[in-house]
Amino acid sequence: MPTYSFRCAQRCAPVEQRFSMADAPSQVTCPECGEVAARQISSPALGRGNSAAMKAHDASRATADTPAVVSSLPQQSRSATRTTSNPLHRRLPRP
Repeated sequence: MPTYSFRCAQRCAPVEQRFSMADAPSQVTCPECGEVAARQISSPALGRGNSAAMKAHDASRATADTPAVVSSLPQQSRSATRTTSNPLHRRLPRP
């Protein structure tokens, strides 16, 4: 269900309520002052989400704008490449 934002003429804090698209009213009562609060037009919250997939997507999208910069080489040396004596492995493609 979408979240709708309403604001009264007294400029109280915005009131956010969830309604189905078919039942969304054009105005509600302001809980602070009791006046009529009209529905505001706002952008949809398409990027909001708490799922693991959405968090992973947001993290990967953030790297495009602010990539991690390496300031020095790692201190650990690379491990030696393992070799095998299995004759079947000779037929495998080499990297």
